[in-house]
Amino acid sequence: MEYEHAVKRVQRLRELIDEYSRMYYEQDAPLVEDDEFDSLTKELRDIEEAYPELVTPDSYTQKVQGEVSTLFATVVHEVPLESLQDVFSLEELREFDRRVRESVNFPVYVVEPKIDGLSIALEYINGRFVRGATRGNGQIGEDVSHNLKTIKSIPEKLNSSLPRIIVRGEVYMPQESFAALVTQQDLNGEKTFKNPRNAAAGSLRQKDAEVTRGRNLDLFVFNLQFIEGTTIGSHSESLEFMKELGFPIIPFYKVVKSIDEVIDEVERIGDIRANLPFDIDGAVVKVNDFTQRRKLGSTSKFPKWASAFKYPPEEKQTTLIDIEINVGRTGVLTPTGIFEPVTLAGTTVSRATLHNQDFIREKGLCQGDKVILRKAGDIIPEVVRVIEHQQGAVPYEMPDFCPSCESKVIREEGEAALRCQNPECPAQRIRNIIHFASRDAMDIEGLGPAVVEQLVSNNLIKNAYELYSIEAESLSKIERMGKKSAENLINAINKSKENDLYRVIYALGIRHIGQKAAKLLADRFGDMESIMNASEEKIGAIDGFGGIMAESAVRFFSLPQFRHFIDKLCEAGVNMRKKGERIDARFSGMTFVLTGTLPTLKRDEAAELIEKYGGNTASSVSKKTSLVLAGEDAGSKLTKAQQLGIRIIDQEEFMKMLN
Repeated sequence: MEYEHAVKRVQRLRELIDEYSRMYYEQDAPLVEDDEFDSLTKELRDIEEAYPELVTPDSYTQKVQGEVSTLFATVVHEVPLESLQDVFSLEELREFDRRVRESVNFPVYVVEPKIDGLSIALEYINGRFVRGATRGNGQIGEDVSHNLKTIKSIPEKLNSSLPRIIVRGEVYMPQESFAALVTQQDLNGEKTFKNPRNAAAGSLRQKDAEVTRGRNLDLFVFNLQFIEGTTIGSHSESLEFMKELGFPIIPFYKVVKSIDEVIDEVERIGDIRANLPFDIDGAVVKVNDFTQRRKLGSTSKFPKWASAFKYPPEEKQTTLIDIEINVGRTGVLTPTGIFEPVTLAGTTVSRATLHNQDFIREKGLCQGDKVILRKAGDIIPEVVRVIEHQQGAVPYEMPDFCPSCESKVIREEGEAALRCQNPECPAQRIRNIIHFASRDAMDIEGLGPAVVEQLVSNNLIKNAYELYSIEAESLSKIERMGKKSAENLINAINKSKENDLYRVIYALGIRHIGQKAAKLLADRFGDMESIMNASEEKIGAIDGFGGIMAESAVRFFSLPQFRHFIDKLCEAGVNMRKKGERIDARFSGMTFVLTGTLPTLKRDEAAELIEKYGGNTASSVSKKTSLVLAGEDAGSKLTKAQQLGIRIIDQEEFMKMLN
């Protein structure tokens, strides 16, 4: 690759990786599959190795990913929670072994499954659990102790009163629990988690511990981070010691003495992974002896004494029998392939999304094709390639008209999806109402998918705003809807009128605007009228908003049918203002970042004060940051603020600004 091309490609790779990484680690909402992400990071690493002068400190290859949310107090990890260097071939494993042997003699390895979950650190003092934190960026994590206490496998008290111990583990969601959760989310009309890893992360990082409790999370401990009161000499010894203390340790680990034995064990784990009750995305190889580990050391991002082998997805051949077209809540026409059933990663697969027309053309898909299927991330079925066409096969073309309402479909510039623009489309109508009433939106208790479908089929409503004009007497048309149930539903609908503004914004179903983005909009502008009249530039300036999100919001509010929808909600008495008193706008347009421990204020109390005076808070320091409010033990955010020349204040100065 020529140098000029390498410079451009590195820049593009970093943009993609940063965005995908942000959505994966901070939003628990991956945009691409793991193997695609791994391919991009490997390409970046290869280019940087060829052109070392292109390596920068903020490159993905040089830092541990993950930001720390402002929802939780921060924890500085006494021992950093490092990530592992991924390898994708057996030859790369052998290369890892060669590097190790250049520094230490006769290394012994431990091979163990790599659980696909959320990495956490657990701290115990005198044998009792005192704190648990997420990995965050490896140096600073989030204090999620309250939520971790809801996980039954985490011991509250150890079998020994050690002065102090910190262990590292992986919180995961068993496959059975994941399947039940996705089924329930689908029934509620909620956005479903994409895989168990993101379900575990999203469940653990909840403000309400009862939500976490209901998600049936579990844990495996796999590393000893710190210990007082005894001496441990090796990883295998530490695992057995932690097991004696009462921790659920990583299952079926094996101690081996050669790279050939390592490869045999890696392949064995790969053979059984489809039958495991939890997800693994690889196998980890670690030097066993702690003295040898210290000699090998670490890079700025990875320990040199460990490596993670990533398994390629399992692939099977089958036949594409038919293609169905489904219309989603946002009007997108999604083709779904119907296949001859085949077993993949332990389950029977007969359906898989074909995404859009571009995907179909790229693969050259025709009905009757013999194709290769796999499960991306061992969860989501997908077509890899076509093996053979039937004689006379014709490439499939998406319809020009919506299969639900027969309106002409369009493809907007820059998009791959075909979309039905008819707001009265029956397929969209029901899904929109279900979303509007869902728990994270207007939270109308008793208005589940089945009731919504009956309301629409009985012509009681055509869209969500008509919910507010339903009378209890009309509900008698609904099957098994008694007088008391009807009254309860009407009360729940009326109660929803008092919801905070962010719920209304999220309930509107604006593309790319999730609950977090809805809160950012409500916090920034305060009322619906201000949001509707805000420019794309003003919305895009919100810390945490991207250009696509801002463009989508402005486009939505510019359409007459959606302004009409909001007008109807206003007429019904739905609250259109952010709740909470705004004293004045002295901090208007300013973004604060809070870090460290303040003398008398909790950080959420300080954030509330900032919002009452018209300001915003953000979780990370950037060029858009106006002020950093710092207390004791301020960490990397303070350092970054100093590097960027951003003004730093303490609580005393902050209170003077308020007074």
